[in-house]
Amino acid sequence: QVQLVESGGGLVQAGGSLNLACAASGITFSTDAMGWFRQGPGKEREFVATINWSSGNTYYADSVKGRFTISRVNAKNTVYLQMNNLKPEETAVYYCEESRRPRPSGVYYLTESSWYDYWGQGTRVTVSS
Repeated sequence: QVQLVESGGGLVQAGGSLNLACAASGITFSTDAMGWFRQGPGKEREFVATINWSSGNTYYADSVKGRFTISRVNAKNTVYLQMNNLKPEETAVYYCEESRRPRPSGVYYLTESSWYDYWGQGTRVTVSS
């Protein structure tokens, strides 16, 4: 059974940094990609970043490029999201998601939550102004 457990959220001032972690159990060779999504108050879940598990290639939402970094440590079955220069509008619950199914035709980076199979309970990030 796959379990994803996020940690590292908290309260930070605008311009500050946080490093989120997602520890996954049950990751095998069938893990295709891991992603971070977020859902702010009254908003829909939105894509933040994704990493292809085998290659380590990454892709980011335009809004976080240059400020966020997604990385993985295969031996620890853990994916991280380093977030720098945080903004108040980025207050949200951040979710880690894992995909094990074949990617849709023509899709290299999984930017839609519906393309993932598993997700954690989220970690709350609050950015004060």
